[in-house]
Amino acid sequence: MVFETQDVTQWHAHLRRLRAGEERIDWAMTRIDTLCGRLVPPTTYRLSLFVPDPARDPDRERPDCSWP
Repeated sequence: MVFETQDVTQWHAHLRRLRAGEERIDWAMTRIDTLCGRLVPPTTYRLSLFVPDPARDPDRERPDCSWP
């Protein structure tokens, strides 16, 4: 997880800073969640980055495994 808040104003400000910043973000590798609060819990806004599974990396050396 990169960022999480329950303040919608803070959420929008953070996204604006990311879009305006010099560091380029691969938005295809991000996940934005809005966890809707019901009755008591407030709504939570969350920004996450996908992390590639190293087990599926074709360039990674694999141990010699023999399956039964």
